[in-house]
Amino acid sequence: MRKLLLSTCIGASALIFCGAANANEALQKMSQNPKDWVMPTGNYFNWRYSELKQITPDNVKSLAPAWTFSTGVLRGHEGAPLVIGDVMYVHTPFPNIVYALDLNNDGKILWKYEPKQDPSVIPVMCCDTVNRGLAYGDGKILLAQADTTLVAIDAKTGKAVWSTKTGDPTKGQTSTAAPMVMKDKVMLGISGGEFGVRAWMAAYNLADGKLAWKGYSMGPDADTLMSENTTNLGKPVGKDSGIGTWQADQWKIGGGATWGWYSYDPALNLMYYGSGNPSTWNPKQRPGDNKWSMTIWARDVDTGQAKWVYQMTPHDEWDYDGINEMILSDQTIDGKARKVLTHFDRNGFGYTLDRTNGELLVAEKYDPAVNWASKVDMDKSSKTYGRPLVLDKYSTDKQGEDVNTKGICPAALGTKDQQPAAYSPQTELFYVPTNHVCMDYEPFKVSYTAGQPYVGATLSMYPPAGETNMGNFIAWDGKKGKIVWSDKEQFSVWSGALATASNVVFYGTLEGYLKAVDAKTGKELYKFKTPSGIIGNVMTYEHGGRQYVAVLSGVGGWAGIGLAAGLTKPTDGLGAVGGYAALSNYTALGGQLTVFALPK
Repeated sequence: MRKLLLSTCIGASALIFCGAANANEALQKMSQNPKDWVMPTGNYFNWRYSELKQITPDNVKSLAPAWTFSTGVLRGHEGAPLVIGDVMYVHTPFPNIVYALDLNNDGKILWKYEPKQDPSVIPVMCCDTVNRGLAYGDGKILLAQADTTLVAIDAKTGKAVWSTKTGDPTKGQTSTAAPMVMKDKVMLGISGGEFGVRAWMAAYNLADGKLAWKGYSMGPDADTLMSENTTNLGKPVGKDSGIGTWQADQWKIGGGATWGWYSYDPALNLMYYGSGNPSTWNPKQRPGDNKWSMTIWARDVDTGQAKWVYQMTPHDEWDYDGINEMILSDQTIDGKARKVLTHFDRNGFGYTLDRTNGELLVAEKYDPAVNWASKVDMDKSSKTYGRPLVLDKYSTDKQGEDVNTKGICPAALGTKDQQPAAYSPQTELFYVPTNHVCMDYEPFKVSYTAGQPYVGATLSMYPPAGETNMGNFIAWDGKKGKIVWSDKEQFSVWSGALATASNVVFYGTLEGYLKAVDAKTGKELYKFKTPSGIIGNVMTYEHGGRQYVAVLSGVGGWAGIGLAAGLTKPTDGLGAVGGYAALSNYTALGGQLTVFALPK
């Protein structure tokens, strides 16, 4: 197998696996085949890039629906299908149905897995009943159910092989993330930052589902899996660093949820992910930096030990949840070849770090509207090195409880939420779906009760002053920290992007359009309106010699929560309902997979 892998290390997406003998070789080899889509992130480096090039800038205008599939479920459809050989695996929001569809037989249902879950989990889910997708490994489809059950399903028969309980919904813990298989383990975090959950990242044995390790976002070193060798910006974090910046025992209800995307460097044997906002949203109730919420983590896959961390927003005052994806690539920065990690944070800054040691290389705003901080201090000799320089005018802490701080950009849903960006090794650009949204934010005192909301803030959202568009789709140069081009969208771009080797980039809109743009210029090449708003992630595969592009449509998620849950009060949905009220004029609830191809 080792010789076979080395002999097949050709093409951009294959390069990332060469020399990594200790990783899951079978899954790596499968991911090198551009005809399939075997990981929720496209590959371990989170590129969401395909080497397929049948669909080009010249012919994409002829793209048309080839077939469709109704999921039978409404509300927000995030994530994307998997394609393994002749079978497509499709997931739904709660109740988290999984379908296996026969690509050789007009999408015939081969099997259907429908878990029985207590609907009482629904009100515990923060921002719609979404699920971000499935994982595959060793003949198993991995599903993280809303009720925190992680189940391994036989990919051929649809029968459960094993299941394990990873959390407790009665305490506010739920699952919305897509699991990720790394080596012989399944990686999965937890949702619940709005319920005071002290979150974690955990590894479960792929063979039997048993817990292998668990690393919390805050707490003593024994819980966070930190040591004297763990660093932050090149310096040791210090003993029990996950306690000292919290008041008394607040870290025990500290938040730092881990429901985003996970990436992996097999050569370094490190996984990367982000931890979310601290609990509560009222910063006055939790003085200090609140480590290690809002943090990029690099952990050893075998042991969970943290090699390095970087906290993007110390003492978060705006719910700038740090769970967005980490995209791994090799870049030459200032004349030096680097193994880098690129992250587009909710706080509006695009970060580039050296992923071997956590050195901060670039931190720049990827939306000009961002105003809560003037910049990130890049002076290594400064006491505030690596920290955002917060402007008092937009500090909800300095303004105080029961004060409505106005005009903060971005809003709490960030310049980008979980909707994942794509990276093209052809252009060396990142293609980023963004929110162009500001907010008013009023904190208030709140008490903690296990299993009850622990938010403590009222929000309203709207476009930046003098503007009407609430979204942009941008191309970003991660080496320079610059926007290369930007396409305006009426609403936030809440779908995941897809880049292809033919320099066509795809994304979806909240009104329901699948769009294709030129990777180099951003010129719109194609659009087609699907039955419902798109918050799913675009993917591509090849079958029978034909390239297909597929996307789930079904409006919902945080931006579409008003439609999904029937909410009408402007401040409902943590402030999103009022900001996206006009969305109901363009789309309605749905749950459909639409698969596109060029005419035969």
